[in-house]
Amino acid sequence: MSDRPVDFSDQGGWWMAQARPHPALRPLLRSYDGYWEQIAVPTRMRTVPTRACVVIINLGPPLFQTVPGSGGGREYGSFVAGMYDGHGMYRSPGGQRGIQLDVTPLGAYTLFGVPMARLTNIAVDLPDLLGRGAHTLVGRLTDAASWGERFDVLDAFLLRRLEAGPVPDPEVARAWRLLNGDLAVTVADVAADVGWSRKHLTNRFREQAGLPPKVMGRVLRFQRAVELLTGGAGFADAAFASGFYDQAHLNREFRALAGCTPTDLLGGLEEHWGESTLAESA
Repeated sequence: MSDRPVDFSDQGGWWMAQARPHPALRPLLRSYDGYWEQIAVPTRMRTVPTRACVVIINLGPPLFQTVPGSGGGREYGSFVAGMYDGHGMYRSPGGQRGIQLDVTPLGAYTLFGVPMARLTNIAVDLPDLLGRGAHTLVGRLTDAASWGERFDVLDAFLLRRLEAGPVPDPEVARAWRLLNGDLAVTVADVAADVGWSRKHLTNRFREQAGLPPKVMGRVLRFQRAVELLTGGAGFADAAFASGFYDQAHLNREFRALAGCTPTDLLGGLEEHWGESTLAESA
């Protein structure tokens, strides 16, 4: 019987169960987000770039993913989506149930033990990364008697991965903090701060974080703009606060990264699984 505090909330057709991870894991991910659909409704979910790698531990039916320009799509059960600099789409038959983890890219580098450059702009089945351990994990989560127990299982699993996984270069970790802390910082500024050439920084950062620092900066500015706009900010104010030159620059970046205008994106915004998914009824 778990004594972990769990918060439950009705998200309008979906229920969510949320809890804090173990303190040692909190620099890597903010929360465990369990979800289940009350009524099975076919759904399409637009995915847009975020500052996190999304891990879906699927306890329900599979999802079908398509990425524009990829030439098709495929079904996924439990998976890890690496860092993206473009948009995509998931389709669900309904009846979704599972757990989402939004993990920092450097956290994913440690927890999954592979260079994040291998996961850029793709999703990978969890067993392809973790082997038979993934099936064991999903089975234990499925059989757990409560959400608190599921999150205890995740704590134990991820703490073992944290202890055994690779540690990012201190310079890469510093670069990640600089990019997050100042949306106007340049790659040249970051390289000078960490004492590396721009080329070496770009190569090492992309290997461990999944995107080159310049592209990561674009994603971080885009994500900040989404947060401000969903919070009620005007387009011009959001553009300025997010480090864009002007509103026209913001509009161009939304079309490039989200595949639509800011107005279109916000008009269909119905977040079910956190910041990484934008859903609308099919």
